Amino acid sequence: MAAPLPPTPVLVEFLGVHKAFGDNVVYENLDLTVMRGETLTIIGGSGQGKSVCLKLMIGLLRADAGVVRVGGEDLSTLDAAGLSRVRRRVAYVFQGGALFDSMNVLDNIGYAMREHTKMDDAAIETRARECLEMVAMPTDMLTMMPANLSGGQRKRVALARSIAIKPEVILYDEPTTGLDPRNITRIGDMIMKLQRELEVTSVVVTHDMPTARKVSNRVAMLYERRFPFVGTVDEIWNSSQPEVRDFVHGTLRRVGGPAAAGTEVRHGA
Repeated sequence: MAAPLPPTPVLVEFLGVHKAFGDNVVYENLDLTVMRGETLTIIGGSGQGKSVCLKLMIGLLRADAGVVRVGGEDLSTLDAAGLSRVRRRVAYVFQGGALFDSMNVLDNIGYAMREHTKMDDAAIETRARECLEMVAMPTDMLTMMPANLSGGQRKRVALARSIAIKPEVILYDEPTTGLDPRNITRIGDMIMKLQRELEVTSVVVTHDMPTARKVSNRVAMLYERRFPFVGTVDEIWNSSQPEVRDFVHGTLRRVGGPAAAGTEVRHGA
């Protein structure tokens, strides 16, 4: 197995990043740091480029200019082997779960173990059971197919798959989209549990402010191609910046969240 990423305090760093898709400029001179061990949540309106951040962090996309570093390594300088080495330490939980429909739960969770380790079938099944238990799923679901799972179950299987090879970083792309309130709460609890028990660094992309408030150490708001605000939950809640206040409190009023009810803000991490 690859060596852990170097123990630098700054784990992920964007410096002057530019990114465009044709005439659509997504980022201009974008800066961001993610500290080792924290949960950083990226918020912002639709089409602002939140998910693009995650894809840049794992090398699925390349910056047009500027630097993206993970564990001190400039991703633009890495060849295929170098990117593979970084990706073995960084798990990506896709928005829809991205389970393989032709594989059962066991094979979905075991996929990365078969690709990146020399574990035998028995060891893979043992680890898959451990991962399911960690995300509060019964192990008798190992033989089930994704088509027979609910939306919340698919998300939790995707979480189990993401932790199977013990990553140092987990990237979550809209982990609560399409879920009912009960499962949204459950996924938020899972994110906090995995960060605490596995001591991972987490980056969460979401438009769901109650989830951001619950899981985050820090929040970064993406707006007009940059991050005009990065700070703690309390700081973003009390920000006087118009675009920040409009997004945070407007979003919560629309969903009947704690801003509408006047609930006290608590820093949950």
